[in-house]
Amino acid sequence: MTAKVPMTFVKNNNARTKTSNKTSVDFIGTEVTAKVRAFHKSFPQYQLTPLHSLEALAKSMGVNAIWVKDESYRFGLNAFKVLGGSYAIGKYLAERLDTPLEDLSFEKLKSKDMKEKMGDITFVTATDGNHGRGIAWAARELGQKAVVYMPKGSSQIRLDNIKNEGAEASITELNYDDAVRLADRYAQDHGGVLVQDSSWEGYMDIPTWIMQGYATLVDEAVAQIKAMGEDRPTHVFLQAGVGSFAGSILGYLVSAFGEDYPVTVIVEPDDAACLFKSIRIGDGEPHAVTGDMPTIMAGLACGEPSLVAWGVLRDYADGYLSCPDAVAAKGMRILGNPLQGDPQVISGESGAVGMGVLSLLTSSPEYKDLAAQLKLDAHSKILIISTEGDTDPENYRSVVWDGAYPTY
Repeated sequence: MTAKVPMTFVKNNNARTKTSNKTSVDFIGTEVTAKVRAFHKSFPQYQLTPLHSLEALAKSMGVNAIWVKDESYRFGLNAFKVLGGSYAIGKYLAERLDTPLEDLSFEKLKSKDMKEKMGDITFVTATDGNHGRGIAWAARELGQKAVVYMPKGSSQIRLDNIKNEGAEASITELNYDDAVRLADRYAQDHGGVLVQDSSWEGYMDIPTWIMQGYATLVDEAVAQIKAMGEDRPTHVFLQAGVGSFAGSILGYLVSAFGEDYPVTVIVEPDDAACLFKSIRIGDGEPHAVTGDMPTIMAGLACGEPSLVAWGVLRDYADGYLSCPDAVAAKGMRILGNPLQGDPQVISGESGAVGMGVLSLLTSSPEYKDLAAQLKLDAHSKILIISTEGDTDPENYRSVVWDGAYPTY
C-alpha cells in the first residue's frame, strides 16, 4: 500500500561546504555543555533520561540501529523544556549576583540567603505548554513568580499543569508569536524577566542560554551511545518550532564530530514550516509563517525562526522537511505499540514526528529516492529525540487508541 502522506523536502546544498563564513557553534560546544550539564546535575531531581535501543524496529526498517532519547522522564515534568528554561534562569541570576554560575548550584540558588539577595522576581514567558511548565517549576523552586501566556487553541490540561506549578497562566486569543509579543510587553511594563527561546534583535542572551540548556540531553545521548560501544549516530531527525531545540542539538553535534556530524534533517508541521520556507526562499534570511498555524504538534506551531538558532540551522542542516499531522500520529502509534522485544515509548505529538518521518522513508516506495539521497541504508544508525510524553493525555488517546489522523 502506498502512503497517502505528502511530505515535502528541500535539500541544503551548502551544508557540507567548507567555507570560513559559517555560523560558529562554539557557544554550544562540548566545553560549554560540560558546564551546563554540571549545573543540571546539581538539581536533586537530576537523572539520566533513557536512551532506548529499538532493535526489532531497526531490523524491520532495514537499518542498523534506532535510538530514542525519552525525555518524558525529565524532572517529572514529562518534557525536555525545563532544561533550557532552568539554565537560562540560572545564568540570569548568576549575572544579577555577579557570580559565576559554576559557583552556584541549584540548591544554593534556592537558599534563603540567595532569595534575600535577589529579592522578588517575576519570570514571564509564552508557551504551548512544556516550556511554560518548566519556567513555572523553576520559578516556584526558587521562591519566585511566573506569568505564562498560551496561544489560541492550547490544551486545557497543559494550562492546568502550568497553574499547578504555581504560575499565573492563561490561554489567549493570539497565535504563538503574538503571545510572545504579549509576554514581552508584560515583562517590560511590570519589571519582569522574559524567558523565551524565540530571539530577535536586542533579545539574544536568554535565548542563547536556553539553547545551551537543551544541550544537556544530547550530551547525555552521545555518552549513552558510546557506552553501548558505538561511536555516533549517522542520522538525526530534529523537530523544529522556532528552531532553538534543533539548533542546539545540531550545533552540539557539529562541535562534537566536526565534518563527520550526522546527516541532519529538520522536521516541521506543514502549517508552521518557517524554517522550511526560509530555506526554500534561499536568500539566507529567516522568513515567517503567519496565521493560526493549526497542528496537533503544538510545540512546533511557531511562525518566526529564532535568530540565534537560524544561522546554525541554515549553515549545517542537510535538509528540511515539511509534513502533515498524520506523520506525527503514526510516530506516536509506532512508539506506543512496539515490536516484540522493543521498549514502549510514550511520545507526544511533537516528540514522535521524527519517528513518523523515518517510518515513511523506510517503508513507502514514493520516498525511496529521498531515502537514498539521505543515505538511509542497512548501515544507518538513527537518533530520534522524543521531546515529550503524553502532555495532553486526551489527545494522546485520541491518536493512539482511536486512530485520529490516519496515515492511509
